[in-house]
Amino acid sequence: MMKTKLLLGLFLATITGTMLIGCGSAESGTTIKVVGSTTVAAPMEKLDEAYSLIQPDINIEVQGVGSSAGVKAAGDGTADIGMASREIKESEKELGLNEIVIAKDAIAVVTHPANTVKNLTKEQVKDIFEGTITNWSEVGGADKDIIVICREDGSGTRSAFEEIIGLEKDFNGKTVSSVVPTAVIQEGNGAVKATVASKESGIGFVSLGYIDDTVSPLNINGVEPSVTNTLAGDYTISRPLLILTKGEESAELQEFIEFILGEQGQEIISENYIPVK
Repeated sequence: MMKTKLLLGLFLATITGTMLIGCGSAESGTTIKVVGSTTVAAPMEKLDEAYSLIQPDINIEVQGVGSSAGVKAAGDGTADIGMASREIKESEKELGLNEIVIAKDAIAVVTHPANTVKNLTKEQVKDIFEGTITNWSEVGGADKDIIVICREDGSGTRSAFEEIIGLEKDFNGKTVSSVVPTAVIQEGNGAVKATVASKESGIGFVSLGYIDDTVSPLNINGVEPSVTNTLAGDYTISRPLLILTKGEESAELQEFIEFILGEQGQEIISENYIPVK
């Protein structure tokens, strides 16, 4: 009997010890969930890497799923931070979110490097994306049909681009996109860039930070998409990059936001976007 009691005691002690160890490890770190814009997610992952060296007990989970999803996640509390690469819509204001601008960005209209067209007006861009202009010869290029490449619904980059260019129309009292239905839809800046790079007649739009020699950024109304021209207000296809929180922020969350807006965080952001400080 004594042996049975001893074994039972050891078993309970082992179980209790395991439970205590489990609880201790769960409480030893804090997870901050960040959800939203793929544009903001790219530098956010780099910010996560740098911050983990300073605060190894803080786990940052980054999910790039689109601006609209980020706004919703911040609003309903399924994320600690939402990410948006556009202005918050009036219909979203009622969520009571705290809006923090962490950077600015230009949206570049891009074509295949072989395309001889290097400049378009805003009106021409609008006509191309609405399908009014369908051949490159109509804007001084080769006699080739234009392939419009666009982001998916819910993309902050698409929403900002449509608003700035005027690619919106009223349908039964609701504002909807006027992008041509035959547009090739791609999810993410990288996918748009890769598709444009693979199609000589293609045209799309990507965040300035995604520009490389695989695509050719167009001047708009004679102005090159660049950091300098964006800050000067000369290149007008631009938008803010936001992080969103709701309610009172925890100390851990406040410290991470301060890091993003601080010298080191803004230096990381400046690798692809325009810092605000």
